[in-house]
Amino acid sequence: MSEKLSIVLFSGTVDKLMAASVLASGAAAMQKEVTIFATFYGLFALRKGDWKQNRRVSKDFEEYGAQFLQAMEAKKAPSWLETLQTAIDIGNVKVKACGLTMDLLSIKLEDLEPIVSEIVGVAHFIEEASDGQIIFL
Repeated sequence: MSEKLSIVLFSGTVDKLMAASVLASGAAAMQKEVTIFATFYGLFALRKGDWKQNRRVSKDFEEYGAQFLQAMEAKKAPSWLETLQTAIDIGNVKVKACGLTMDLLSIKLEDLEPIVSEIVGVAHFIEEASDGQIIFL
């Protein structure tokens, strides 16, 4: 079994962000090395403060979106950002931003939440991820 988990985060919806953060947290607790490569809409979600207003849910699950978000609030579940920060605190978890998307959208590292550690190209990510498990969200 691989000791590395790489997550390609190309969605900025709360359900996918929560899934990525929970997977990262579980893998970190198992002492796996985790890299999240944020690109396209996943990168939008990492802009400073965006998580506070983001109530978007994937089209496939939009009929459950309001119920999902209400249940999280009622149970005082931590946000996906808090869960991801906890994963970073407990293990070897890195969040990396896609350089091409950053260039295309004129986003700078300082525009993103501080959980993002660096900007990398897709070739760097693929090389780094090639000997582990890869999940697309």
